[in-house]
Amino acid sequence: MAQFADPTLTRPAYDGSVTTATTPAHSTAEDLLAAHGPVLDEAAAALAGRTYYSRYPESPSPRVYGEGAAEAGLAAYDGLLNSPYAGLEGQPTDGTSVGDEVSPYGPRLGVSYPRLDVDAGLAAALEALPAWRDAGARVRAAVCVEIIDRINKRSFEIANAVMHTSGQPFVMSFQAGGPHAQDRALEAVVAALVEQERVPASVVWEKPGRDAPIRMQKDYRIVPRGVGLVIGCNTFPTWNAYPGLFASLATGNPVVVKPHPRAILPLAISVAVCRAVLAEAGFSPALVQLAPDADGGVLGAELALRPEVAIIDYTGGPGFGGWLEREAGGLGKSVYTEKAGVNSVVVDSVGDLRGALGNLAFSLTLYSGQMCTTPQNIYLPRDGVETDEGHLSFEEFGSRLSAAIERLTGEDTKAVELLGATVNDGVRANAAGLAGLAAEAGGTVVRDSRMVAHPAYADAVVRAPGIVSVDVSREDVYTQECFGPVSFLIGTASTEQSLAQLADTIREHGAMTAAVYSTSEPVLAAAREAAAEGGVALSENLTGAVFVNQTAAFSDYHGTGANPAANAAYTDAAFVANRFRVITSRRHLPA
Repeated sequence: MAQFADPTLTRPAYDGSVTTATTPAHSTAEDLLAAHGPVLDEAAAALAGRTYYSRYPESPSPRVYGEGAAEAGLAAYDGLLNSPYAGLEGQPTDGTSVGDEVSPYGPRLGVSYPRLDVDAGLAAALEALPAWRDAGARVRAAVCVEIIDRINKRSFEIANAVMHTSGQPFVMSFQAGGPHAQDRALEAVVAALVEQERVPASVVWEKPGRDAPIRMQKDYRIVPRGVGLVIGCNTFPTWNAYPGLFASLATGNPVVVKPHPRAILPLAISVAVCRAVLAEAGFSPALVQLAPDADGGVLGAELALRPEVAIIDYTGGPGFGGWLEREAGGLGKSVYTEKAGVNSVVVDSVGDLRGALGNLAFSLTLYSGQMCTTPQNIYLPRDGVETDEGHLSFEEFGSRLSAAIERLTGEDTKAVELLGATVNDGVRANAAGLAGLAAEAGGTVVRDSRMVAHPAYADAVVRAPGIVSVDVSREDVYTQECFGPVSFLIGTASTEQSLAQLADTIREHGAMTAAVYSTSEPVLAAAREAAAEGGVALSENLTGAVFVNQTAAFSDYHGTGANPAANAAYTDAAFVANRFRVITSRRHLPA
């Protein structure tokens, strides 16, 4: 889902980056434009070239973020626990509160949040819209950069909040919940700015005529669609919410953020920063509001159908995502969804077996497979595959992959730094039920999902990856998402059948990622065709420190919008351009 440094390093190496500088508090919009204009230009150049670009250092080293930054962030997080959240002053509330977050590692957070008065909140958002709209695209973008910079300064605090709401291990929580999410936020801001600035503010239009040209002045005005609604997810609360939040805000739309009920705190902190910066820059903090709800509540559906809401960003299960697409989309709202998918790997032949197995094992292990990009289905011929270490049978390949996972997860103390904790009972049931699943599917448990003891959190339920081998004929088993540390080793008649299954499964059931291992150029070419047919991004022969789980901001698109797993991509033009409209006024000029 995000790009990662090597989380096996408990003390990450310094990457040579420096911390970002923010403008002084109480800066005007003009100050922010002057301060952040160069950032917008260099980020836009990176976006156009799809080159490496990162404004926010991913290493939590004190040499990057300063001595004591980690301790201060933990103290700030601890200071929020077991008390009402105080960062939303001035937001309309109905006088009640909500909040029952429990860390996947065991502790109850004890934070309560004021419920949003929906009527008053939406009215305030619409009242704030004209001034934000009239500020112009570049001012809005500069204010957004300042917000993201301020969020970056709270990366350690947010990392602890992400860890204890999602179950991610700490280093991953810092990277994916902090700098990588922030880079994606900046990418959305810049993509939105580029699309808005494609439209000139004013032109003189001339049409040649018989006696004299017809001359007109035409003015083009960017106008927002309305209120944006961001519906967050449990596993990646910031990474998946920031693109929609900042794409809508940068295009002039107020935003209501509705977090997942079990992952409110990371987005509450983010919204509080948004509101503070907006107020300092002379805009209404009502441009960004938090709408927390209880587990099992229907506030997301209620907000989605409100006439004030014109844009919806959603990450989560396919049931509610499909409902949003049908019901809210049917009302003319722009709905951007990321839902469930079945990610696939095709193994044809391997030129670096040790590297390939290590890469696959890491991808299956990271965050206990609780990523929308984690591979689930691994296809290879029943007759086995050729490798640089000789021919491996189907069974031998499974055994070698299991051994690679064991090398990563065999020692509990080190394993938890990669695995984190399971996020909910559904994941735990999937991991615990491999024997029954294999028996039902007529398959074999290649590797059971081992329970791992967490040395610091006795109540955490931690599971290492499990693998079940099945025949390709059992589509009823492997074409459904089995979220968590579960993957299928699927025996096929040939690589051709493997590629056909990859394309068919993705086209029918969706996927966020796909991968292929082959030493044959014709097979790689066929894999690219299969991926294009299925509408999924493809990784080829990954053996090093880049994994199929990863997407890099400003270079890789996250999702394609071309298969059922997601109808949008972070961040292409389609993700931002439909969040605003262009209104023209024209008049004659003297000849």
